[in-house]
Amino acid sequence: MGPVLVLYSSRDGGVAELANAVARGVESSGAEAMLRTVPRASAVCEAVEDEIPDAGPPYARPEDFHLCSALALGSPSYFGNISASLKLFLERTTPQWLSGALCGKPASVFTASGSLHGGQESTLLSMMVPLLHHGMVIVGLPYSETGLGTTTTGGTPYGASHVSGAGGDRPVDETERQLAMALGRRLAETARRLSAA
Repeated sequence: MGPVLVLYSSRDGGVAELANAVARGVESSGAEAMLRTVPRASAVCEAVEDEIPDAGPPYARPEDFHLCSALALGSPSYFGNISASLKLFLERTTPQWLSGALCGKPASVFTASGSLHGGQESTLLSMMVPLLHHGMVIVGLPYSETGLGTTTTGGTPYGASHVSGAGGDRPVDETERQLAMALGRRLAETARRLSAA
């Protein structure tokens, strides 16, 4: 089985924290997690980011889709929608869509917003749309994850989530972390079952 690609965009660090928790969940199941991020989108029409980030995981390449057995996709919630930088990256994956690089592979999504009602569920659903176009199998969080029924912050059946606060400075709490790890574990186990079938 190939690695599970954990691909995300993060501005204030909350989505990055969730991505690390998803990756730990993937690795707790015995699979390899491949953390990747995307450069920030720019309002100008010229390159503004170096090829290699100063810190954190490397930037993703659309070719990474061929290597992975599963994909966990994370984005901040901006007005109930996916970040421009992640959307721009996904818009450049037409060759991978044409070749079926992700077809039949499992995928999960995760997000963070500044407020409890900051559009998390619509962001998670909007991230699923391009994954469905790629032919992926969506894996969510079942209510057998007890934290999902008791959380007063982040966590949805559509995917892991985090409420970062208006200033983006609220850390991921233990329930949010556990749900993100459960999502990664469930995604890796689904990939293993699908690749064995």
